Amino acid sequence: MKKMLIVGVAAWFAAAVSCFGADGAALWKQHCAKCHGADGAGGTAMGKKLKVKDYSKEAVSDDAIAKSIKDGVKEGGKLVMKPTAGVSDDDVKALVAHMKSLKK
Repeated sequence: MKKMLIVGVAAWFAAAVSCFGADGAALWKQHCAKCHGADGAGGTAMGKKLKVKDYSKEAVSDDAIAKSIKDGVKEGGKLVMKPTAGVSDDDVKALVAHMKSLKK
């Protein structure tokens, strides 16, 4: 009985913690999909205009993704992607994980 109680409390705690975790898909939709598309291929009008990379095919390191999210992206001294405002470290981790899941 004691073991069942411990397992039950542990399961409840894990579920409670996961409810408050960042949702990478929702963050992607809110901050990234306008340019990168829902699938990460960059097939949107803005993505085509900016010539964004196809992240459904291209491998990118977690650190490079996180840096782009936090610091934005510059090419030739010109800012081509603004830093993503208002995201926490947990949000960045969730976005990185979601973006990695888009690779086919």
